[in-house]
Amino acid sequence: MHVYRVAPLGAPLDAVVEVPGSKSIANRALVCAALADGESTLRGVPGGDDTEALLDCLQVLGLHVERGEAEAGNSVVRLVGGVASFRRGPLTLPCRLAGTTSRFVTALAALGPGPYVIDGHPPLRSRPMAPLHDALGALGVRVHAGEGWGHLPVSVQGPIDASVEEVSLRGDVSSQYLTALMLIAPYCPRGLRLVLTTPLVSRPYVLITAAVMASFGVPDVEVGDQVITVPSGRYTPCDYTVEPDASSASYPLAAAAICGGRVHVPGLTNTSLQGDAAFCHVLAQMGCVVEQDGSGTTVSRHGEVRGIEIEMADLSDLVPTLAAVGVFAQDPVIIRGVGFIRSKESDRLSDLCAELRKAGVAATDNSDGLMVIPSTPHTATLGTHHDHRLAMAFALVGLGASGIVIEDPDVVSKSWPEFWGMIEGLR
Repeated sequence: MHVYRVAPLGAPLDAVVEVPGSKSIANRALVCAALADGESTLRGVPGGDDTEALLDCLQVLGLHVERGEAEAGNSVVRLVGGVASFRRGPLTLPCRLAGTTSRFVTALAALGPGPYVIDGHPPLRSRPMAPLHDALGALGVRVHAGEGWGHLPVSVQGPIDASVEEVSLRGDVSSQYLTALMLIAPYCPRGLRLVLTTPLVSRPYVLITAAVMASFGVPDVEVGDQVITVPSGRYTPCDYTVEPDASSASYPLAAAAICGGRVHVPGLTNTSLQGDAAFCHVLAQMGCVVEQDGSGTTVSRHGEVRGIEIEMADLSDLVPTLAAVGVFAQDPVIIRGVGFIRSKESDRLSDLCAELRKAGVAATDNSDGLMVIPSTPHTATLGTHHDHRLAMAFALVGLGASGIVIEDPDVVSKSWPEFWGMIEGLR
């Protein structure tokens, strides 16, 4: 098996790190552009597997897509959209391992003539999709499971029932279900009210969706605690720039917290749409010095790293990153409010803790989160469980301690194909 041996830094950092464009923003913008009648230009589009899978699916649907040459991991994409361009099925939309893409494309398929089969590689077939499939069924869309309800492959065929203007679903599961429905809601005959039967988690991701929709000409989305309201309307094509990915930025910024010194991420400003841009303020609470302004974000550390007890429902993708920092803190790191991340690419609580324990780290998970007690890691080979965020978090552990070997390192291609080059460039 291919592995990556992380070389510890052994010295404080002084680095400027360019990170990919935001996958979350890019994928939302691509769906809006796919529905807008005309040509849109998207700049700063990242080259990760999720975005590539979405672009592939849009081409299968019949849309004209041009990808410019990548620079610093990002590229310019020109896309000619419009529902009238969607090819009639049967067609299979290949989502690879991309959970975000599979959910967005499943909703998008409800607007085309279909039928469309949404499918992916075996690990994606095991991921839950039932809340989205249930909601589409409630909208009058014909949804047929290929093997088991709530999983891929699934066949989807519209149209949406013109008499339906409200659907209920849980707010405490993946925000991707809500986003998928929000993105197509302007094309529902009467718009759409999403009634939340449980409290909304991952609110920042829903607000990103509303902000991107506004940039494409649908500005009046209302995000409440119990109801999300989207008016009927149409997207307009535009020239859109994707900001740097705050989730990706967490890794080099956390490296400064672990190894000391300074890391600057250009372009991740104090006006970022992304909730994950607040991760630097978590590092500030732990003793780092943070500067965040119109040029970017800088994190530096010259003293000790303190532990923290924190609710991370709004920063859930960064749980593995913070756990890695916790290994080197002076006090325990306790994370709460993130039980829902067990159904990500991996079980991001038990798999994360089990792998850290292989390296001698005192890490335990519970139904709601986890605890990491400061430890001295020893030599270990850590599995990634098909999860890019585990791989990148374990790389941070390897920067601060010797002997960390990571299995299946190529899994980082999901969001940051150049990640290992960035790690080596920190030296």
